[in-house]
Amino acid sequence: MTKTLYVGNLMWEASADDLLALFQAHGQVAHTQVVTDRQTGRSRGFGFVEMNGADAQRAIDALNGQPFRGRPLIVNEAAPRSPLGRG
Repeated sequence: MTKTLYVGNLMWEASADDLLALFQAHGQVAHTQVVTDRQTGRSRGFGFVEMNGADAQRAIDALNGQPFRGRPLIVNEAAPRSPLGRG
């Protein structure tokens, strides 16, 4: 079963390839994404990594709070997206 991990407190320059290299040390990575601002294209400082369940938990245990390029990472299981209310 694939789990999506939230990765926060990233440097603006961090890329999806940086996340791939970091998380591959803890298991097989299915997909990585750094979220960017739609208008500026600049990183918003967080991203997502998809891994299988056992690998995902190992990555959380190993990387949460650890420094990555001088900033402590926030790594946890991503919460499901809530529907946007319009009205």
